[in-house]
Amino acid sequence: MTAPVRPRSIDAQVDVETPEQVTFSYTLAGPGSRALAAMIDYAICFVAFLAVILLVGLLRAGSILPTASGAWAAAVLILAQFAIVWGYYVLFEGTNDGQTPGKRWLHLRVVQDGGFSVTFAASAIRNLARVIDLQPIVLYGVGLASIALSKNSKRVGDMIAGTIVVRERVARFQSDARNTAGAEARAPLQTHLTDDEFAVLARFADRKATLSAEHRERFAAQLAERFRPRAPGIGGSDAAFLAALQSHELLARQRGVAARSDTGAAREQHALIAAGSPKWTAFAKRLAEVQRIGLANLSERDVSEFVAQYREMSTDLARLQTATRGRDVESVFALSRLVAGAHNLVYRQRVLTATTVLDYLTGTVPREIRTSVRPILLAAALMFGPAAIAWVAVVRQPSVASEFIPPGMMERARQGVERAKKGEGYIPDPQLMRPVMASGIVANNVQVTFAAFAFGVTAGIGTVLLLVFNGVSFGGVLGLYQSKGILPLILAFVAPHSVLELGAICIAGGGGLLIAAGILLPGARTRREALVANGRRAINLIAGSTLFLVIAGTIEGFISPIPWWPIEWKAGVTVVTAVFFFGFIGLGRARGLEG
Repeated sequence: MTAPVRPRSIDAQVDVETPEQVTFSYTLAGPGSRALAAMIDYAICFVAFLAVILLVGLLRAGSILPTASGAWAAAVLILAQFAIVWGYYVLFEGTNDGQTPGKRWLHLRVVQDGGFSVTFAASAIRNLARVIDLQPIVLYGVGLASIALSKNSKRVGDMIAGTIVVRERVARFQSDARNTAGAEARAPLQTHLTDDEFAVLARFADRKATLSAEHRERFAAQLAERFRPRAPGIGGSDAAFLAALQSHELLARQRGVAARSDTGAAREQHALIAAGSPKWTAFAKRLAEVQRIGLANLSERDVSEFVAQYREMSTDLARLQTATRGRDVESVFALSRLVAGAHNLVYRQRVLTATTVLDYLTGTVPREIRTSVRPILLAAALMFGPAAIAWVAVVRQPSVASEFIPPGMMERARQGVERAKKGEGYIPDPQLMRPVMASGIVANNVQVTFAAFAFGVTAGIGTVLLLVFNGVSFGGVLGLYQSKGILPLILAFVAPHSVLELGAICIAGGGGLLIAAGILLPGARTRREALVANGRRAINLIAGSTLFLVIAGTIEGFISPIPWWPIEWKAGVTVVTAVFFFGFIGLGRARGLEG
């Protein structure tokens, strides 16, 4: 293994300090490789969706589904599309150590800022923020611009989650094939060039074939004139002298001889490389194998051996960095790649289990809802305040309703007068189409809360507007029905699911406001630190709001439209959902999770 000085890479890099107090560098992935990985992942998502369509078609053809197979098939398609769009990246990155199939193909990986393995929560944060990165529409303009302009190649989602996308390259340690028996017998005992001079000579040797004869001879003459006084024992023409000198210097370094002018610890670098290359090469092969099969699939003994080897590599890297005095040496770069890859495996997140998921949902999530009560209440005020104003405005002057209520909703209210006279419900009972209605409501409402969360990165402006607009729409519609004397008609519809749905929107809005607070009110922390910390809190709120919306959407699709249920029954459902809502928020107190 040689130790030439590396030409400074044009790739962006970020330094990470390990718990072993060793610093290594990651090479950041650029917009091009990330875009290509995304295209691969999009292709996989497209094929997966086509497979779902085909499977549903086969089930219907085989009459495996109930009589209302068409409705259930459509519901499955809606939920499958939602799961693929929002779950693909979170699932793969959260459970596959930061790699989707596209990233794995291109040797990219998502890691946290400290170099640690990405957590499921961090993956969820960065991928729900795609709502912002995808803009305009689905062109990824915001995301690509952010990657190009950010010092650490971060898109908006990475900024909130505290993650980076890195390129992983297998470190290769190779000996030079020119070590002949004769050269070995000559065993040079000293070097004539410094490492910087040797790097210049190596670059000339690599590129001389691309130079014209005139330029090649001129550069050779200049180098020979400079180096001949250092090596009086080497003769020949300029070209022959330089070739012999390069071979001499290369062999000396491979034997561990210090470079000319090296002093102190620097004199050890070539000896370290000569002694360490065999074990580094062996560890590189071992690392590639473990990356392929996963650390979790190793025996306890193999894991212990791997961890011990990783720590030995870390020690070697620290010694080599001291010896090279921070110079950009190829050996340091290659060994750094080994330590980075092993570090990401050794310090990866724990595997998700049913128990950890249950503890998270019944402990972490309700505790965060209680802790974040102030931003949640602020979100509620931003929604219900405008709702009350819109309600009063429409009741007092019904004509203003057409200014902000969609024509379709205005027509539904007009028809509602006749439906109330006939004793019918708010909308025709979908019956066979209830599965479609429920799945569509769940998918739509959950996506709205994702947007409320992600728009917090606009300093809260997007979150505030979303809450206000939803409040105005909700209050205006209620006012419209009250102005027509048919308020009980719509209340009978919204009552069963209203507590969970409206509560979930307020909780998600609180998550968006938390992110905004990290930007606007960081306190003693830097804005970056506050944004990441608040983003990790906010994703817990989104988990809670998503749970509530799944239940609310199911109720809205299957129970709310039933016209023959008396208002007392539906009020009873409201009471049950309210007890569940506040009971869930109170979970975890008895188990000491309030800390």
